[in-house]
Amino acid sequence: MASLTTTAAHLLSQTYPAEFVPGARSAVFTCLRIQPDEKVTLIADRVTQPIAASIAAQLAERGCPFNAFILEDLAQRPLADMPAAVLEDMETSQVSIFAVQVQPNELHSRMQMTDVVNRRRMRHAHMVNITPQIMCDGMRADYDKVDRLSQQVLDRVRRARRIRATTPAGTSIVADMNPEYKWFKTSGIISQEKWGNLPGGECFTSPGEVNGTFVVDGVVGDWLCARYGLLEAAPLTIQIANNRIVSCTSSNKKLEQDFWAYTHTDENSDRVGEFAIGTNIGVSRVIGNILQDEKFPGIHIAFGNPYGEHTGAPWRSGTHIDVVGLGCNIWLEFGDGEEQIMRDGTFLISA
Repeated sequence: MASLTTTAAHLLSQTYPAEFVPGARSAVFTCLRIQPDEKVTLIADRVTQPIAASIAAQLAERGCPFNAFILEDLAQRPLADMPAAVLEDMETSQVSIFAVQVQPNELHSRMQMTDVVNRRRMRHAHMVNITPQIMCDGMRADYDKVDRLSQQVLDRVRRARRIRATTPAGTSIVADMNPEYKWFKTSGIISQEKWGNLPGGECFTSPGEVNGTFVVDGVVGDWLCARYGLLEAAPLTIQIANNRIVSCTSSNKKLEQDFWAYTHTDENSDRVGEFAIGTNIGVSRVIGNILQDEKFPGIHIAFGNPYGEHTGAPWRSGTHIDVVGLGCNIWLEFGDGEEQIMRDGTFLISA
């Protein structure tokens, strides 16, 4: 097993495409706002070493102490548990960065990591399935602008009693909000309040109840995303009643079967745990990678884990899978009327 200093030095010695520099610099200086006196835990795997190397170079330029880990040096993949050395190092860090290509059935290990993040109120960049394409696309967004738009959306949805959404592909859902559950923004500007994915750009909560039809003509999440990619040619249609999946159908029967099996792993895997609005206006299309595609402007929902430690939802699940639709129309209903905030995938409010 490589020592921590050896791993960090190894990354700093690696070459990487110059095109990664703007995204890596944005992560370190803009999104995480890392200070020279803060310690950082950088977690990567063999596939993402060039991306991790670009981030390590920016950490070195910032002058902050950091330890680095390559998961395959510590444990067999897929991970049953997050390696103890990683969790122990996080206990003395203010910031952590997780840039890894995940494998099936590794959600538990990631939840062990985020448990430390939540308990210690760390600033954490969750770069699950980060790719060179994302480093040159979504990571180059103007995150100050995305943050301004996200705040405008957040101010509105926190007052909404109900949210309606439709798409040309056939989505028609109604989500009733639970005033006891909290809304959050993860706009790419990461704070102690809530760790965030990079690239960032969404506002999310756990809904009170969702009913209707959600047509996934974008992508599905977790490991199914890499397997099935873009779904526009073979959408997945999900019927939802009382916040639970009633049925799912697709011309791609293998996708249909895999999605149904995933969302019936435990008693709450088929329950809508997350209701979100993507706000990354620097992203112009879905690319077949959930890390970026869930930030695509529009509605996405997730079945399973409701991030209850943040939203306040009292139930749990060991799974979490996002689904993304395209070309959304979104209406917010208040006690005194309603407001349409998106038409055909374009925000009607300004950043």
